Amino acid sequence: MAGYGLRILGRVIVLLILITALAGGGLVWFDYLNVIDAKAVLAPFYRLIGLEPRSQDSGGEDELLSLDAERLAVRLEAQELRSMELDQREMEILTRQGEIQQMAEELEERQKALDERENSINAQAQDAENKQKNVEQYARYLTGMPPERAVGIITAMNDQDAIDVLRMTESIAQAEGTTSIVAYWLSLMPPERAAELQRKMTGRPSSLN
Repeated sequence: MAGYGLRILGRVIVLLILITALAGGGLVWFDYLNVIDAKAVLAPFYRLIGLEPRSQDSGGEDELLSLDAERLAVRLEAQELRSMELDQREMEILTRQGEIQQMAEELEERQKALDERENSINAQAQDAENKQKNVEQYARYLTGMPPERAVGIITAMNDQDAIDVLRMTESIAQAEGTTSIVAYWLSLMPPERAAELQRKMTGRPSSLN
């Protein structure tokens, strides 16, 4: 019975030794494959059997760190280029906005100038229309008074006003189909004055300005 117990104990010891060997071998193998980091645990064993313990392999970590740093540098460079591109686009937009603003101001100035010119032309046209009405009214007034008195008034006028009245009087007579009194007025004027007005009436275009 005692011999049977010794045999079982021997098997248990053998199994424990086998398990320990397998565990140690697996630990060495996984450390070699860098699956786990067991260098600190295995260092005494390596020294015991006369081998130099394997140093921790920091090359892979350095390589990874270098790769991460390179990637980071690339990303930073891309961001810097993007920032420069955005700055350039912003500058172009600001420049374009300045040009558009300048064009808008120029157009506004031109529009103001056109408005002022239109207002001036309208005012001149209104003045001419008013003057024409006044001349017509004055011509009718002179036609209705004694010729000698009308001639005295016309003779005292400046040349252009006198010519405007004489022409308006002729236009009214033609429009109404009556005989113009202008020739009679001229005959009552001093010869020099009458000749001067006739000469200017012939050579000067009609104007009420």
